[in-house]
Amino acid sequence: MASRSKRVIYAALSVGLSLLTVVALAFAGAEVAEAESHVAPPIQGRKELPANLPSSSGAIVVAVVLGSSGTVGSDVLAPYEVFASSPNFSVYTIAVQSGPAAIDGGPAIVPTYTFENIRSGRARQPDVVVVPAVGAPEGPEEASMRDWIMEQSGRGARILAVCNGSSVLAETGLLSGRTATSHWSRLGALKQNHPEVQWTGGLRYVQDGMITTTAGVTSGIPGALKVMEDLAGAEEAERVGRLMNYPGWSVAASASIPVQSFAAPDIPVGLNAIIPWLRPTIAVGLFSGVGEIDVASAFEVYNMSFAARAVAVGATDTVTTKHGLVLLTVPERQAPPVDRFIAPGAAADQDIDPQLRDWAASRNVSVDAFAGADGVLGFDGALGYLARHTDRATALSAAKMIDYPAAHLNLPAGEASVRVPVLLALGLLLAILAGLLPAIIRMLVRRRAEG
Repeated sequence: MASRSKRVIYAALSVGLSLLTVVALAFAGAEVAEAESHVAPPIQGRKELPANLPSSSGAIVVAVVLGSSGTVGSDVLAPYEVFASSPNFSVYTIAVQSGPAAIDGGPAIVPTYTFENIRSGRARQPDVVVVPAVGAPEGPEEASMRDWIMEQSGRGARILAVCNGSSVLAETGLLSGRTATSHWSRLGALKQNHPEVQWTGGLRYVQDGMITTTAGVTSGIPGALKVMEDLAGAEEAERVGRLMNYPGWSVAASASIPVQSFAAPDIPVGLNAIIPWLRPTIAVGLFSGVGEIDVASAFEVYNMSFAARAVAVGATDTVTTKHGLVLLTVPERQAPPVDRFIAPGAAADQDIDPQLRDWAASRNVSVDAFAGADGVLGFDGALGYLARHTDRATALSAAKMIDYPAAHLNLPAGEASVRVPVLLALGLLLAILAGLLPAIIRMLVRRRAEG
């Protein structure tokens, strides 16, 4: 009986050690992936940063907020380009401090103004405030942001919360008693943590009074177009909407979208997230005049798919986008070793900045225009490129994670990497070996006793 009990104990120890090893490897991988997507802005040794000016002198002022705890880049860049594409709107970025604001998985942004600049009258008061998803929406790091948003709402500004920017608004109390939405993966937690809000899924955006909330990431584009329609008219919204080329969008289109949840097809992206080791590093070559949405798409598809680590590289320390945003880049001479070079905003190879092309050649790295079939740019092109260099399943899952309609895309099959299967097999082998430790120890103890 005692012998049988010992065997049960050893078996339980074996299973426990194997499971513990698997869990430890998964947590370690997730920590590595998270650390690589939250990098402090590289500001050491840089000269004075160029001024970041409002996009224009348009009559309707839009302030796009940058967080202190890391900000989702597409939540900033996409609405920024929407509003800045209309001469009716003057768009600027704003943060608690004047230093570069960290962007998750992308280039840091130099804010145009600080909250105090607005309070002191140095800059125009906003008519619209865009609130992105940030790293700690309810934490003390973003207390100044929440206070400023409440001030602006109190004086009558419209609020557009993109993706999990709704968590910021929920913490301020501005959503109490209202209907709102957010990224589909966050709705369950939001319903539990903020039952005072009527949370709803299956909608691209929700308007309740002066507050508009959107679904995940790219839904900030139709959300911004809806606010534009309200403030500048349907004709102007339709004109800008055609420039944005968001699938299925029109002023008359329904805001209804499929209700999403994690499913088996998302397993490749899930494995990428917990097995980040040896994934490729991609240099994203940025140049002055690049479109904001082109930049957003390049970093977002990799940030959400975890298929590669993306690093912003430029010929200079900073680049200025098409509508005036100042982005920090890693200068060519300081760039880490990379496996591939992509150029967002370039529809074909001949459109790639010659200096960046020469830099890639000097490192014997292949250089690609970051576009889909027929030179399509933006998120369509980004997902097409991702599919070609990973696989179709990863691209479709990434589209789902960023809430981007992909039914119209003819994505290539691509070639799945052997990196994840090989590392997964090695991890499982390590877990098995860990599980064998009790048996090995038992055998050694027995031999010693017999000797």
